[in-house]
Amino acid sequence: MAEHRQSRKRRYITWGVAGAAVLAGAGIAAQTSMAATVWPAQKTYTGRAFDACTAPSLAAMKAWKTDGYYGGAAVYVGGKNRGCAQPNLTASWVKSVNTLGWKLIPLYVGAQPPCQTGSSPEKIIASTATSLGATDAADAVAKASALGMKAGSPIYLDMEAYDITNKSCNDSVLAYVRSFSKTLRAKTYRAGYYGFSSSSAKAIATATNKTDLPGNLWYALWDKKDTTTTDWPWGATQFTGHSRGHQYLVNSKETRGGYTITVDRDSWDAPVALVG
Repeated sequence: MAEHRQSRKRRYITWGVAGAAVLAGAGIAAQTSMAATVWPAQKTYTGRAFDACTAPSLAAMKAWKTDGYYGGAAVYVGGKNRGCAQPNLTASWVKSVNTLGWKLIPLYVGAQPPCQTGSSPEKIIASTATSLGATDAADAVAKASALGMKAGSPIYLDMEAYDITNKSCNDSVLAYVRSFSKTLRAKTYRAGYYGFSSSSAKAIATATNKTDLPGNLWYALWDKKDTTTTDWPWGATQFTGHSRGHQYLVNSKETRGGYTITVDRDSWDAPVALVG
């Protein structure tokens, strides 16, 4: 996310904190590991998507859909670290843009790493990481559900860049993420994760213990390549089965159908919200 929970300047500061590559767990299998749960069929979108700090107006969404360049849009459904007001993001808006054909990608800006530079309204504390992950996941489900995003939808947890070589910090983040993902799945929502290919996404993908980690990975790698395959930094068998998103360009000011919006561009091949 072009640091929509903080200032864009802060986003570029945090980008520089860590180092490079990733390995990951299987995607969909991880989502359905709770055998007793009857899961709604996954809704997958493959194509271009965008994310913007504030959900655009319905008129803008109509104009941009007519333009035809994008088919998916990420929206910030909640989280104490969500940085922008969302005057347009209502259940009515979600229903309307879904009717227009938009595929929505729910994003939740939860607690951030304890070693992350700068301040955040909510940070992870080692002693409460697991309980906080469960609480935030329950809030994420409540927020998504209130917007009309039904069970079976994914919720992508936004984790910004941090120093993953700091073991105590990284352990706290993983404990939080595991609890968040486990709680989502217990409530029949699919677990997704947004992070940087050089740090926060790497922490998830290279974790030795894959238990309860997200099964869908949205990686920030700003190489301007609209793909989830040719620049995929990790093993070809990782996060397959429509489980990848790639944020490849940020701060792109674009005018479509007479409406100008600054967006981040994403290449998408992963679950999207079930609306109705």
